[in-house]
Amino acid sequence: MPETATVQITMPEMGESVTEGIVLEWHVAEGDSVKEGDTVVEVSTDKVDAEVPAPMDGVITKLVAAVDDEVPVGAPLAEMEAGDGGTDQGPSAGGAGPVAAGDPPPAAEQQGVPPTTPPTAEAAEPAAGEPSEEASSPAEEKAGEGS
Repeated sequence: MPETATVQITMPEMGESVTEGIVLEWHVAEGDSVKEGDTVVEVSTDKVDAEVPAPMDGVITKLVAAVDDEVPVGAPLAEMEAGDGGTDQGPSAGGAGPVAAGDPPPAAEQQGVPPTTPPTAEAAEPAAGEPSEEASSPAEEKAGEGS
């Protein structure tokens, strides 16, 4: 199993005088798959608020710090299992699978189409009429008078 390794996501250093940060909000939960660069947690220091990204693709295995915890720079915020094995592809495909395979999106689209069809005919006339009057009325009047 050399493909997977436990990696700690640590409180980043955000300046010379910053020694600790406070966990504001978690964007992931244990068991969530993440891609490199995805925001894992938001932290706040006396200087700046920042988002801490996942250092690599993998699965979050443990949230070490809780919301409102003060965490020293370099201390672990969370742990993740690195790798792009079946665990990363499974939840990603699973997340896309139910949405793509589910009937609600097509049903929602079908429900949206019938109500849109009747108003389109009505809406097209006033919408076309209003701009046409403003833009085309002088041209039509001139064309009608000139003929």
